[in-house]
Amino acid sequence: MGTIIGVDIGTSVTKAVAFDEEGGARAAAVRRSHVAMLSGGRVEQDLDDVVAGVGEVVREVAGAIGGMPDAVALTGQGDGLWLRDERGRPVRPAISWMDARAAELVTRWLADGTVGAAYAHTGSGMFPGCHGPLLHWLQEHEPEALDRAAVAGYCVDAVAQHLTGRVCLDASDATLPFLDPRTRRYAPEALAACGVEGRAELLPAPAAPGTVLGLDGRGAGLLGLPEGLPVVAGPYDLPACAIGSGVREVGDGVLILGTTLASQVLTDRVDLDPAAEPAGMWLCTPDPGRWLRAMPAMVGTAALEWVLALVGATTADVDALLTESPPGARGARALPFLSEAGERAPFVEPSARGRLDGLSLATGRADAVRAVCEAIGYAARHCLDTAGLSGTLALCGGGTRSVMWARLMADVLGRPVRIPSEEQVGALGVVTVARASLDPGYRATQGRHRVVEPRADLRALYEDGYARYRAELTTARAGWGGRAR
Repeated sequence: MGTIIGVDIGTSVTKAVAFDEEGGARAAAVRRSHVAMLSGGRVEQDLDDVVAGVGEVVREVAGAIGGMPDAVALTGQGDGLWLRDERGRPVRPAISWMDARAAELVTRWLADGTVGAAYAHTGSGMFPGCHGPLLHWLQEHEPEALDRAAVAGYCVDAVAQHLTGRVCLDASDATLPFLDPRTRRYAPEALAACGVEGRAELLPAPAAPGTVLGLDGRGAGLLGLPEGLPVVAGPYDLPACAIGSGVREVGDGVLILGTTLASQVLTDRVDLDPAAEPAGMWLCTPDPGRWLRAMPAMVGTAALEWVLALVGATTADVDALLTESPPGARGARALPFLSEAGERAPFVEPSARGRLDGLSLATGRADAVRAVCEAIGYAARHCLDTAGLSGTLALCGGGTRSVMWARLMADVLGRPVRIPSEEQVGALGVVTVARASLDPGYRATQGRHRVVEPRADLRALYEDGYARYRAELTTARAGWGGRAR
Protein backbone atom coordinates (compact mmCIF):
# COMPACT_ATOMS: atom_id res chain seq x y z
CA MET A 1 0.00 0.00 0.00
CA GLY A 2 1.70 3.18 -1.24
CA THR A 3 0.63 6.80 -0.93
CA ILE A 4 -2.54 7.68 0.96
CA ILE A 5 -3.99 11.18 1.18
CA GLY A 6 -5.14 12.08 4.68
CA VAL A 7 -7.70 14.87 4.98
CA ASP A 8 -8.24 16.69 8.29
CA ILE A 9 -11.44 18.76 8.13
CA GLY A 10 -10.96 21.22 10.95
CA THR A 11 -13.39 23.87 12.11
CA SER A 12 -11.72 26.74 10.30
CA VAL A 13 -9.10 24.98 8.15
CA THR A 14 -9.15 21.85 5.97
CA LYS A 15 -5.78 20.20 5.36
CA ALA A 16 -4.74 17.38 3.05
CA VAL A 17 -1.41 15.57 3.28
CA ALA A 18 -0.10 12.74 1.10
CA PHE A 19 1.88 10.22 3.18
CA ASP A 20 4.16 7.50 1.82
CA GLU A 21 4.49 4.01 3.33
CA GLU A 22 7.07 5.20 5.88
CA GLY A 23 4.80 7.99 7.11
CA GLY A 24 6.69 10.72 5.30
CA ALA A 25 4.73 13.69 4.00
CA ARG A 26 5.06 14.07 0.21
CA ALA A 27 2.75 17.04 -0.38
CA ALA A 28 0.24 19.15 1.54
CA ALA A 29 -2.49 21.72 0.91
CA VAL A 30 -4.61 23.97 3.12
CA ARG A 31 -7.92 25.77 2.59
CA ARG A 32 -9.79 27.95 5.08
CA SER A 33 -13.45 27.24 5.80
CA HIS A 34 -16.09 29.81 6.66
CA VAL A 35 -17.44 29.70 10.20
CA ALA A 36 -20.57 31.79 10.77
CA MET A 37 -20.48 33.40 14.22
CA LEU A 38 -24.08 34.48 14.76
CA SER A 39 -26.06 36.16 17.53
CA GLY A 40 -26.99 34.31 20.68
CA GLY A 41 -23.78 32.27 20.68
CA ARG A 42 -24.82 30.39 17.55
CA VAL A 43 -21.99 28.99 15.40
CA GLU A 44 -22.77 27.31 12.08
CA GLN A 45 -21.08 25.99 8.95
CA ASP A 46 -22.15 25.29 5.39
CA LEU A 47 -21.63 21.65 4.40
CA ASP A 48 -21.28 22.60 0.73
CA ASP A 49 -18.45 25.00 1.61
CA VAL A 50 -16.72 22.32 3.67
CA VAL A 51 -17.07 19.69 0.93
CA ALA A 52 -15.77 22.13 -1.68
CA GLY A 53 -12.71 22.72 0.48
CA VAL A 54 -12.06 18.98 0.69
CA GLY A 55 -12.22 18.76 -3.08
CA GLU A 56 -9.78 21.65 -3.51
CA VAL A 57 -7.08 20.34 -1.14
CA VAL A 58 -7.28 16.75 -2.39
CA ARG A 59 -7.01 17.85 -6.04
CA GLU A 60 -4.01 20.04 -5.18
CA VAL A 61 -2.19 17.28 -3.32
CA ALA A 62 -3.01 14.63 -5.92
CA GLY A 63 -1.59 16.90 -8.59
CA ALA A 64 1.56 17.56 -6.57
CA ILE A 65 2.44 13.89 -6.04
CA GLY A 66 2.26 13.24 -9.77
CA GLY A 67 0.48 9.91 -9.45
CA MET A 68 -2.64 8.23 -8.21
CA PRO A 69 -3.01 7.75 -4.43
CA ASP A 70 -4.02 4.32 -3.18
CA ALA A 71 -6.74 5.68 -0.89
CA VAL A 72 -8.20 8.76 0.78
CA ALA A 73 -8.65 8.88 4.57
CA LEU A 74 -10.92 11.40 6.32
CA THR A 75 -10.78 12.83 9.80
CA GLY A 76 -11.98 16.15 11.20
CA GLN A 77 -13.87 18.04 13.86
CA GLY A 78 -16.23 16.13 16.12
CA ASP A 79 -19.48 16.93 17.95
CA GLY A 80 -21.89 19.55 16.65
CA LEU A 81 -24.89 18.45 14.60
CA TRP A 82 -24.78 17.90 10.82
CA LEU A 83 -28.34 17.11 9.71
CA ARG A 84 -28.85 15.64 6.21
CA ASP A 85 -31.60 14.13 4.10
CA GLU A 86 -31.52 10.71 2.41
CA ARG A 87 -29.17 11.98 -0.32
CA GLY A 88 -26.78 13.56 2.15
CA ARG A 89 -27.94 17.11 1.45
CA PRO A 90 -28.05 19.46 4.47
CA VAL A 91 -31.55 20.26 5.72
CA ARG A 92 -30.18 23.29 7.59
CA PRO A 93 -26.71 24.75 8.23
CA ALA A 94 -24.51 22.48 10.32
CA ILE A 95 -24.33 23.46 13.99
CA SER A 96 -20.75 23.64 15.24
CA TRP A 97 -19.38 22.06 18.40
CA MET A 98 -18.63 25.65 19.51
CA ASP A 99 -22.33 26.58 19.43
CA ALA A 100 -23.86 27.95 22.66
CA ARG A 101 -27.59 28.15 21.83
CA ALA A 102 -28.33 25.26 24.21
CA ALA A 103 -26.23 26.61 27.09
CA GLU A 104 -29.22 27.39 29.31
CA LEU A 105 -30.62 23.93 28.64
CA VAL A 106 -27.38 22.25 29.72
CA THR A 107 -27.27 24.41 32.84
CA ARG A 108 -30.77 23.19 33.69
CA TRP A 109 -29.84 19.58 32.91
CA LEU A 110 -26.81 19.81 35.18
CA ALA A 111 -29.01 21.03 38.01
CA ASP A 112 -31.87 18.55 37.57
CA GLY A 113 -29.71 15.44 37.11
CA THR A 114 -30.31 14.88 33.38
CA VAL A 115 -26.60 14.99 32.54
CA GLY A 116 -25.78 12.63 35.39
CA ALA A 117 -28.53 10.20 34.34
CA ALA A 118 -27.10 9.95 30.83
CA TYR A 119 -23.53 9.77 32.12
CA ALA A 120 -24.33 6.71 34.21
CA HIS A 121 -25.01 4.73 31.02
CA THR A 122 -22.40 6.23 28.68
CA GLY A 123 -19.55 7.76 30.68
CA SER A 124 -19.89 10.88 28.54
CA GLY A 125 -20.67 14.31 29.86
CA MET A 126 -22.60 16.84 27.84
CA PHE A 127 -21.94 20.39 26.75
CA PRO A 128 -24.02 22.81 24.63
CA GLY A 129 -22.41 21.83 21.32
CA CYS A 130 -23.15 18.09 21.39
CA HIS A 131 -26.02 15.99 20.06
CA GLY A 132 -28.13 15.67 23.22
CA PRO A 133 -28.88 19.33 23.94
CA LEU A 134 -28.80 20.31 20.25
CA LEU A 135 -31.38 17.70 19.24
CA HIS A 136 -33.57 18.73 22.17
CA TRP A 137 -33.20 22.41 21.26
CA LEU A 138 -34.17 21.78 17.64
CA GLN A 139 -37.09 19.64 18.73
CA GLU A 140 -38.40 22.64 20.64
CA HIS A 141 -37.47 25.42 18.20
CA GLU A 142 -37.03 23.86 14.72
CA PRO A 143 -38.89 20.53 14.69
CA GLU A 144 -39.40 20.81 10.94
CA ALA A 145 -35.62 20.49 10.44
CA LEU A 146 -35.62 17.20 12.30
CA ASP A 147 -38.68 16.07 10.36
CA ARG A 148 -36.86 16.67 7.06
CA ALA A 149 -33.68 14.92 8.20
CA ALA A 150 -32.71 11.30 7.65
CA VAL A 151 -29.33 11.46 9.41
CA ALA A 152 -28.19 13.31 12.53
CA GLY A 153 -24.45 12.96 12.09
CA TYR A 154 -21.15 14.76 12.27
CA CYS A 155 -18.69 16.48 9.97
CA VAL A 156 -16.61 13.46 8.88
CA ASP A 157 -19.53 11.18 8.05
CA ALA A 158 -21.31 14.06 6.29
CA VAL A 159 -18.32 14.54 3.96
CA ALA A 160 -17.90 10.78 3.53
CA GLN A 161 -21.53 10.43 2.48
CA HIS A 162 -21.05 13.17 -0.10
CA LEU A 163 -18.02 11.34 -1.53
CA THR A 164 -19.27 7.75 -1.39
CA GLY A 165 -23.06 7.86 -1.18
CA ARG A 166 -22.94 5.80 2.02
CA VAL A 167 -23.60 6.71 5.63
CA CYS A 168 -20.63 5.49 7.64
CA LEU A 169 -20.25 6.77 11.19
CA ASP A 170 -17.08 5.98 13.14
CA ALA A 171 -17.70 4.82 16.70
CA SER A 172 -15.50 7.63 18.05
CA ASP A 173 -17.82 10.25 16.58
CA ALA A 174 -20.89 8.39 17.85
CA THR A 175 -19.58 8.39 21.43
CA LEU A 176 -20.95 11.66 22.75
CA PRO A 177 -23.47 11.64 24.31
CA PHE A 178 -25.56 8.51 23.66
CA LEU A 179 -23.15 5.61 23.05
CA ASP A 180 -22.32 2.92 25.58
CA PRO A 181 -18.60 2.55 24.72
CA ARG A 182 -18.47 -1.00 26.07
CA THR A 183 -21.06 -2.32 23.63
CA ARG A 184 -20.75 0.33 20.87
CA ARG A 185 -24.52 0.63 20.92
CA TYR A 186 -26.67 3.62 21.81
CA ALA A 187 -28.01 3.58 25.36
CA PRO A 188 -31.79 4.12 25.21
CA GLU A 189 -31.65 5.49 28.76
CA ALA A 190 -29.40 8.33 27.59
CA LEU A 191 -31.75 9.20 24.72
CA ALA A 192 -34.70 9.15 27.09
CA ALA A 193 -32.90 11.33 29.63
CA CYS A 194 -32.45 13.98 26.94
CA GLY A 195 -36.07 13.62 25.81
CA VAL A 196 -35.10 12.70 22.24
CA GLU A 197 -35.87 8.98 22.17
CA GLY A 198 -38.39 9.73 19.43
CA ARG A 199 -35.52 10.82 17.17
CA ALA A 200 -33.39 7.71 17.66
CA GLU A 201 -33.89 6.69 14.02
CA LEU A 202 -31.78 9.67 12.95
CA LEU A 203 -28.67 8.21 14.62
CA PRO A 204 -26.64 5.91 12.33
CA ALA A 205 -25.30 2.73 13.90
CA PRO A 206 -21.51 2.93 14.31
CA ALA A 207 -19.60 1.21 11.53
CA ALA A 208 -17.50 -1.85 12.25
CA PRO A 209 -13.75 -1.19 12.73
CA GLY A 210 -11.91 -1.57 9.44
CA THR A 211 -14.81 -0.46 7.23
CA VAL A 212 -13.67 0.70 3.79
CA LEU A 213 -15.84 2.73 1.41
CA GLY A 214 -15.33 3.67 -2.24
CA LEU A 215 -15.70 6.91 -4.19
CA ASP A 216 -18.94 7.09 -6.14
CA GLY A 217 -19.36 9.13 -9.32
CA ARG A 218 -20.09 12.37 -7.51
CA GLY A 219 -17.15 11.94 -5.14
CA ALA A 220 -14.79 10.97 -7.95
CA GLY A 221 -15.76 14.10 -9.87
CA LEU A 222 -15.22 16.31 -6.83
CA LEU A 223 -11.77 14.91 -6.00
CA GLY A 224 -10.59 14.24 -9.54
CA LEU A 225 -9.83 10.62 -8.59
CA PRO A 226 -11.12 7.30 -10.00
CA GLU A 227 -14.51 5.98 -9.03
CA GLY A 228 -14.15 3.11 -6.58
CA LEU A 229 -10.94 4.44 -4.99
CA PRO A 230 -10.92 3.30 -1.30
CA VAL A 231 -12.09 5.81 1.28
CA VAL A 232 -11.77 5.39 5.06
CA ALA A 233 -13.86 7.72 7.24
CA GLY A 234 -12.67 8.25 10.79
CA PRO A 235 -11.82 8.23 13.57
CA TYR A 236 -12.44 11.93 14.14
CA ASP A 237 -9.65 14.33 14.98
CA LEU A 238 -9.14 13.65 18.70
CA PRO A 239 -8.44 9.91 18.46
CA ALA A 240 -6.78 10.40 15.07
CA CYS A 241 -4.28 12.74 16.73
CA ALA A 242 -3.63 10.19 19.46
CA ILE A 243 -2.87 7.53 16.86
CA GLY A 244 -0.80 9.88 14.70
CA SER A 245 1.26 11.09 17.67
CA GLY A 246 2.27 7.56 18.58
CA VAL A 247 0.08 6.77 21.60
CA ARG A 248 0.42 2.98 21.70
CA GLU A 249 0.60 1.77 25.31
CA VAL A 250 -2.04 1.81 28.05
CA GLY A 251 -1.43 4.85 30.27
CA ASP A 252 0.19 6.91 27.51
CA GLY A 253 -1.47 10.17 26.59
CA VAL A 254 -1.59 13.05 24.17
CA LEU A 255 -2.34 16.72 24.65
CA ILE A 256 -3.58 18.61 21.59
CA LEU A 257 -2.67 22.27 21.93
CA GLY A 258 -5.18 23.54 19.39
CA THR A 259 -8.52 25.35 19.30
CA THR A 260 -9.66 22.58 21.62
CA LEU A 261 -7.27 21.75 24.46
CA ALA A 262 -7.80 18.00 24.16
CA SER A 263 -6.30 15.58 26.67
CA GLN A 264 -6.54 11.84 26.01
CA VAL A 265 -5.16 8.77 27.78
CA LEU A 266 -5.20 5.24 26.34
CA THR A 267 -6.90 2.67 28.55
CA ASP A 268 -7.94 -0.98 28.39
CA ARG A 269 -11.06 -0.60 30.53
CA VAL A 270 -14.11 1.64 30.83
CA ASP A 271 -15.13 2.71 34.31
CA LEU A 272 -18.61 4.22 34.35
CA ASP A 273 -18.40 5.58 37.87
CA PRO A 274 -21.77 7.15 38.74
CA ALA A 275 -20.07 9.18 41.50
CA ALA A 276 -17.64 10.82 39.09
CA GLU A 277 -18.22 14.32 37.79
CA PRO A 278 -20.12 13.91 34.48
CA ALA A 279 -17.53 15.29 32.09
CA GLY A 280 -15.29 14.05 29.31
CA MET A 281 -15.91 10.82 27.42
CA TRP A 282 -14.64 7.32 26.72
CA LEU A 283 -13.75 7.30 23.02
CA CYS A 284 -13.89 4.05 21.09
CA THR A 285 -10.74 3.34 19.07
CA PRO A 286 -10.27 1.05 16.04
CA ASP A 287 -9.13 -1.62 18.53
CA PRO A 288 -12.23 -2.97 20.31
CA GLY A 289 -10.17 -3.62 23.45
CA ARG A 290 -8.86 -0.07 23.80
CA TRP A 291 -10.46 3.27 24.59
CA LEU A 292 -9.25 6.83 25.02
CA ARG A 293 -10.30 8.60 28.20
CA ALA A 294 -10.79 12.05 26.70
CA MET A 295 -11.06 15.43 28.39
CA PRO A 296 -11.47 17.94 25.52
CA ALA A 297 -11.49 21.36 27.17
CA MET A 298 -12.88 24.37 25.37
CA VAL A 299 -9.80 26.45 26.21
CA GLY A 300 -6.78 26.32 23.90
CA THR A 301 -5.15 28.45 21.22
CA ALA A 302 -8.33 30.56 21.05
CA ALA A 303 -7.56 31.88 24.54
CA LEU A 304 -4.01 32.73 23.49
CA GLU A 305 -5.28 34.50 20.35
CA TRP A 306 -7.69 36.50 22.51
CA VAL A 307 -5.00 37.81 24.85
CA LEU A 308 -2.64 38.50 21.93
CA ALA A 309 -5.32 40.63 20.29
CA LEU A 310 -5.94 42.36 23.62
CA VAL A 311 -2.30 43.45 23.88
CA GLY A 312 -1.89 44.22 20.18
CA ALA A 313 0.32 41.25 19.30
CA THR A 314 0.14 38.23 16.98
CA THR A 315 1.17 34.60 17.14
CA ALA A 316 4.50 35.62 15.60
CA ASP A 317 5.24 37.49 18.85
CA VAL A 318 4.56 34.62 21.26
CA ASP A 319 8.13 33.41 21.76
CA ALA A 320 9.44 36.93 22.33
CA LEU A 321 6.65 37.76 24.80
CA LEU A 322 7.15 34.52 26.76
CA THR A 323 10.88 35.27 26.91
CA GLU A 324 10.21 38.80 28.16
CA SER A 325 7.97 37.68 31.06
CA PRO A 326 9.50 35.43 33.75
CA PRO A 327 7.90 32.18 34.95
CA GLY A 328 5.01 33.15 37.21
CA ALA A 329 4.24 36.21 35.03
CA ARG A 330 5.21 38.64 37.84
CA GLY A 331 2.17 37.54 39.82
CA ALA A 332 -0.39 37.83 37.00
CA ARG A 333 -2.80 34.89 36.92
CA ALA A 334 -5.65 33.81 34.67
CA LEU A 335 -8.62 31.52 34.34
CA PRO A 336 -8.75 30.79 30.59
CA PHE A 337 -12.45 29.97 30.13
CA LEU A 338 -13.29 32.26 27.22
CA SER A 339 -15.70 30.16 25.15
CA GLU A 340 -19.25 31.47 24.99
CA ALA A 341 -20.32 27.88 25.58
CA GLY A 342 -18.40 27.75 28.86
CA GLU A 343 -16.36 24.66 29.69
CA ARG A 344 -16.87 20.94 29.07
CA ALA A 345 -13.83 19.20 30.61
CA PRO A 346 -12.77 18.17 33.18
CA PHE A 347 -16.03 19.72 34.39
CA VAL A 348 -19.11 20.99 32.56
CA GLU A 349 -20.18 24.55 33.25
CA PRO A 350 -21.85 26.55 30.44
CA SER A 351 -21.50 29.76 32.46
CA ALA A 352 -17.73 29.43 32.98
CA ARG A 353 -15.93 32.67 32.18
CA GLY A 354 -12.32 33.84 32.09
CA ARG A 355 -10.39 36.13 34.39
CA LEU A 356 -7.09 38.01 34.62
CA ASP A 357 -6.00 38.55 38.24
CA GLY A 358 -3.00 39.75 40.21
CA LEU A 359 -2.46 42.79 38.01
CA SER A 360 -0.56 45.90 39.05
CA LEU A 361 1.07 48.89 37.40
CA ALA A 362 4.16 46.69 36.98
CA THR A 363 2.22 44.20 34.85
CA GLY A 364 3.16 44.35 31.18
CA ARG A 365 1.56 42.90 28.09
CA ALA A 366 4.06 40.02 28.09
CA ASP A 367 2.93 39.11 31.62
CA ALA A 368 -0.71 38.96 30.50
CA VAL A 369 0.24 36.61 27.66
CA ARG A 370 2.35 34.39 29.91
CA ALA A 371 -0.40 34.30 32.55
CA VAL A 372 -2.89 32.98 30.00
CA CYS A 373 -0.40 30.43 28.62
CA GLU A 374 0.37 29.18 32.14
CA ALA A 375 -3.36 28.96 32.90
CA ILE A 376 -3.90 26.87 29.78
CA GLY A 377 -1.13 24.61 31.05
CA TYR A 378 -2.83 24.28 34.44
CA ALA A 379 -6.12 23.47 32.71
CA ALA A 380 -4.33 20.78 30.68
CA ARG A 381 -2.80 19.32 33.82
CA HIS A 382 -6.23 19.21 35.47
CA CYS A 383 -7.60 17.32 32.46
CA LEU A 384 -4.68 14.87 32.28
CA ASP A 385 -4.85 14.17 36.02
CA THR A 386 -8.56 13.44 35.68
CA ALA A 387 -7.99 11.21 32.63
CA GLY A 388 -5.44 9.10 34.52
CA LEU A 389 -2.18 9.79 32.69
CA SER A 390 0.53 7.41 33.93
CA GLY A 391 2.83 6.92 30.93
CA THR A 392 4.47 9.10 28.31
CA LEU A 393 2.85 12.28 27.00
CA ALA A 394 2.83 13.50 23.40
CA LEU A 395 2.19 17.18 22.67
CA CYS A 396 0.83 18.21 19.29
CA GLY A 397 -1.31 20.91 17.68
CA GLY A 398 -0.68 24.39 16.38
CA GLY A 399 0.57 25.62 19.75
CA THR A 400 3.70 23.50 19.44
CA ARG A 401 4.98 25.84 16.71
CA SER A 402 6.02 28.12 19.58
CA VAL A 403 9.25 26.75 21.07
CA MET A 404 8.74 28.77 24.25
CA TRP A 405 5.12 27.66 24.74
CA ALA A 406 6.10 24.01 24.32
CA ARG A 407 8.81 24.51 26.96
CA LEU A 408 6.31 26.29 29.22
CA MET A 409 3.89 23.36 28.90
CA ALA A 410 6.58 20.86 29.95
CA ASP A 411 7.42 23.07 32.94
CA VAL A 412 3.80 23.57 34.03
CA LEU A 413 2.92 19.89 33.55
CA GLY A 414 6.08 18.87 35.39
CA ARG A 415 6.88 16.06 32.95
CA PRO A 416 8.65 15.50 29.63
CA VAL A 417 6.58 16.06 26.50
CA ARG A 418 7.23 14.24 23.24
CA ILE A 419 6.58 16.40 20.16
CA PRO A 420 6.10 14.45 16.90
CA SER A 421 8.17 15.62 13.93
CA GLU A 422 5.09 15.43 11.70
CA GLU A 423 2.90 18.42 12.51
CA GLN A 424 -0.27 17.07 10.85
CA VAL A 425 -0.71 14.17 13.25
CA GLY A 426 -4.49 14.02 12.72
CA ALA A 427 -4.07 13.34 9.01
CA LEU A 428 -1.24 10.89 9.77
CA GLY A 429 -3.40 9.11 12.35
CA VAL A 430 -6.31 8.51 10.01
CA VAL A 431 -3.90 7.39 7.28
CA THR A 432 -2.49 4.90 9.80
CA VAL A 433 -6.02 3.60 10.41
CA ALA A 434 -6.62 3.40 6.67
CA ARG A 435 -3.47 1.30 6.15
CA ALA A 436 -4.55 -1.12 8.87
CA SER A 437 -8.06 -1.30 7.36
CA LEU A 438 -6.69 -2.09 3.90
CA ASP A 439 -3.89 -4.39 5.15
CA PRO A 440 -4.69 -6.28 8.40
CA GLY A 441 -0.99 -7.19 8.72
CA TYR A 442 0.11 -3.56 8.92
CA ARG A 443 1.74 -2.46 12.19
CA ALA A 444 2.36 1.23 12.87
CA THR A 445 5.50 2.55 14.49
CA GLN A 446 5.76 5.55 16.79
CA GLY A 447 7.56 7.86 14.36
CA ARG A 448 10.19 10.54 14.82
CA HIS A 449 9.87 13.07 17.63
CA ARG A 450 11.77 15.39 19.95
CA VAL A 451 11.49 15.54 23.73
CA VAL A 452 11.21 18.69 25.82
CA GLU A 453 12.19 18.17 29.46
CA PRO A 454 10.75 20.22 32.34
CA ARG A 455 13.22 22.46 34.16
CA ALA A 456 13.82 21.16 37.68
CA ASP A 457 14.40 24.63 39.14
CA LEU A 458 10.82 25.65 38.22
CA ARG A 459 9.08 22.62 39.69
CA ALA A 460 8.22 24.20 43.06
CA LEU A 461 6.96 27.41 41.44
CA TYR A 462 4.57 25.56 39.16
CA GLU A 463 3.44 23.10 41.82
CA ASP A 464 2.39 26.11 43.91
CA GLY A 465 0.86 27.75 40.84
CA TYR A 466 -1.20 24.67 40.03
CA ALA A 467 -2.49 24.40 43.60
CA ARG A 468 -3.49 28.08 43.52
CA TYR A 469 -5.17 27.60 40.13
CA ARG A 470 -7.26 24.70 41.46
CA ALA A 471 -8.26 26.69 44.55
CA GLU A 472 -9.24 29.74 42.51
CA LEU A 473 -11.17 27.53 40.09
CA THR A 474 -13.14 26.02 42.97
CA THR A 475 -14.07 29.50 44.18
CA ALA A 476 -14.98 30.65 40.68
CA ARG A 477 -17.19 27.60 40.07
CA ALA A 478 -19.20 28.39 43.16
CA GLY A 479 -19.76 31.88 41.77
CA TRP A 480 -20.77 30.50 38.37
CA GLY A 481 -23.35 28.32 40.10
CA GLY A 482 -21.43 25.14 39.32
CA ARG A 483 -20.90 22.08 41.45
CA ALA A 484 -17.34 22.70 42.62
CA ARG A 485 -15.27 19.63 43.47
